[in-house]
Amino acid sequence: MPDLPEYYFRIRDTGAAVFRVDSENRHRRIEMEHIAVVNTNRGDFKPQGDRILTDADIAAIEDWLSARAKVLKQRTLDDIHRAIDHLNLTAQWAQSKASDAELDDITDPLLLAMHDLRSVLVRKKADRMVTKNDR
Repeated sequence: MPDLPEYYFRIRDTGAAVFRVDSENRHRRIEMEHIAVVNTNRGDFKPQGDRILTDADIAAIEDWLSARAKVLKQRTLDDIHRAIDHLNLTAQWAQSKASDAELDDITDPLLLAMHDLRSVLVRKKADRMVTKNDR
């Protein structure tokens, strides 16, 4: 049997369930013991039930939390770059292919979303410029 990791993290919407993996038992089966729950939004974790986590458990969870935060940050940036592409594709569609009925359906919600985004970006850019000038 190939070497398995000591821990398995089952991804959930807000984090993960953490399992300790055991493949060195007398039945030669893979057993997974649920040891903790991780919340990536808060950056914390809790032992499962009355379980007491070992130093190795805590270190593995903290390492996973750190790596997961980096992955989620990169995915967010990738999603934003895709959103830019989608905006460009939407502009092309609206200009060349959209029917009047389709434009009626999407114009107001799209304009409001774009106005909201523009307001946030302009405000954040102004804040950065003020901060930069204060240095």
